[in-house]
Amino acid sequence: MSTETQQSDPFLAHLVAVLSIYELGGSTAPVPRYDGPSDGQIEHILRAVDAMARRMFTAEETVASLKASDDTTDAVTDAVTDAKASSTSNSAPSGSPFVVPPGPVPAAAFESDTSAAEELKLLKAQVLDVLRVCNAVATGDLSQKITAPVQGVVVVQLKDVINKMVDRLAEFAKEVTRVNQEVGTEGKPGGQALVTDVEGTWKDITDVVNKLVANLTIQVRSIANVTKAVAAGDLSKEIDVDARGEILGLKNTVNGMVVQLRVLTAEVSNVTLEVGSQGIFGGQAHVPGVEGVWLELTRNVNRMCSNLTDQVRSVAGVTTAVAKGDFTRKIEIQVGGEMATLTTTLNTMVDQLSTFASEVTQVILEVGTQGVFAGQANVEGVQGTWADLTRNVNKMARNLTDQVRSISKVTKAVALGDLSQTVDVDVQGEMLDLKMTVNSMVAQLSTLANEVKRVTLEVGTEGILGCQVTVPDVQGMWKVLGDHVNLMAMNLTNQVRSIAEVTKVVANGDLTKKIEVDARGEMLDLKETVNGMTESLSVLADEVTRVAREVGTEGRLGGQANVANVSGTWKDLIDDVNTMTTNLTTQVRTIAIATTAVAAGDFTQKVTGVSVHGEILDLVNKINDMIDQLGSYASEVKTVGREVGTEG
Repeated sequence: MSTETQQSDPFLAHLVAVLSIYELGGSTAPVPRYDGPSDGQIEHILRAVDAMARRMFTAEETVASLKASDDTTDAVTDAVTDAKASSTSNSAPSGSPFVVPPGPVPAAAFESDTSAAEELKLLKAQVLDVLRVCNAVATGDLSQKITAPVQGVVVVQLKDVINKMVDRLAEFAKEVTRVNQEVGTEGKPGGQALVTDVEGTWKDITDVVNKLVANLTIQVRSIANVTKAVAAGDLSKEIDVDARGEILGLKNTVNGMVVQLRVLTAEVSNVTLEVGSQGIFGGQAHVPGVEGVWLELTRNVNRMCSNLTDQVRSVAGVTTAVAKGDFTRKIEIQVGGEMATLTTTLNTMVDQLSTFASEVTQVILEVGTQGVFAGQANVEGVQGTWADLTRNVNKMARNLTDQVRSISKVTKAVALGDLSQTVDVDVQGEMLDLKMTVNSMVAQLSTLANEVKRVTLEVGTEGILGCQVTVPDVQGMWKVLGDHVNLMAMNLTNQVRSIAEVTKVVANGDLTKKIEVDARGEMLDLKETVNGMTESLSVLADEVTRVAREVGTEGRLGGQANVANVSGTWKDLIDDVNTMTTNLTTQVRTIAIATTAVAAGDFTQKVTGVSVHGEILDLVNKINDMIDQLGSYASEVKTVGREVGTEG
């Protein structure tokens, strides 16, 4: 049986102590008095053990006296007498089941027909066996029983009582061990010790054990409910079961722990809500009256929040700077673990973003501002999205280079008048729209150029007036350009046709027509020139007609054509007409003088001193010849007449 069982059974402890004293020997040792709970069975055991002890001490004294005296018979007789007297004076009450015969050793010897020495030896063996069983019981071994042969009613009853006590103790220990195993080891509260046919102290001990287990079950279950609720995050429960002593201290401790955990949880929840959900950094948990682990936990939470605040604010400062395009900031606070990895990653990201931004800015500056195409961003050590972004920027720059160069090639060709080129690079989105627009523009320009060329060829070279440029689906400036070309062609047609009409009638001698079509610029000058020419020709014709009429019809020589503000051919023409008139006047008058002289019979005058040519020269020569002939004829006639008429 365990030490706890001994301590819980005062009678068993007393019995072990008494037997230990008896085992040491000697009747003078003080025997402790049993003051614990008692019943009839315990009293019987105490009386039997006391009687056995007296018998043993008496027998030992008798044996000692026998060894000292040669008269064994007298000594035995005296011992028997003394034993009777001792037994008589200390006998049990009448009716007791443990009645001891007078004189233990002689009585035993008498009953068993053995000598007193043999009876003493047998008694000692019985006591030693009882002592062995009691020692085994005292050390917790309930498997031992009294097995020594016994005689006598008292000893047999003592053996049966002790063996029954051992059986009861074994059953009690088994039940207590079972309950202890279930409650204390297996964690099955609610068990009860079931020991049948027990009375007195054993029943009280069983009831006490069961009450202890029941109370412990209620208390443990209440503590378990609270701790389960705490483990499940429910801090609203407290231990309200009645408790005393250390369990009361445990109850108060657990309830105080729950209250502190409630405050700690509220503070930690508030701090984590502010820091983790609301993003309000700098918060601290304030839990008054906490000590030990809870104080350390509060400090650690506050330290964590403080560190997290510093770290997140440092990270936020850097990321805010990065978001604003400032790549000069880096995280410089001391951190460890994953935050150190995050710090290194963010600082590396800032370096790579700085390099990336520098490279992309360079490429954009070259491609977008300076017009230096084919530039590529070179960012070392980037991976993932940054590598993809770098490749995409380079691909964009490369595609943009190809696209712009293709468009530039086409526009250069257009600028040089080559409308056979088109943008054939692969593009998408707005660049596809631009490609289609440029190609459509080239196609429309080609159509427009062909139409304008056709119209200018027909109008300007072939003289086919009235042609119009026809370019379908053109809009904006190209439509305006087509309309202007058509307007130019139409105006030019109207103007040329008007000029042609006037020149035709001028050619037909009709100088009454003028160009009346609206004209501007050089066409206006031409219009005014033609109209001026027509007017000049009209005046010229009038003057020439007048001179011709006067000279040729009316015979009024000496007239001159007078046309003001003429020059060039027209002036030369006037001068020639006037020269002709002057010459003709001179010639006619010279001829008239000569012919008048001839008519007056003066044949000495000839047409001389005038410059003549052509038919007038022939006429002058003929007149002069005629005058010569008429002079000769007159001279001959005169001679003949003188000779005939005068001289006879």
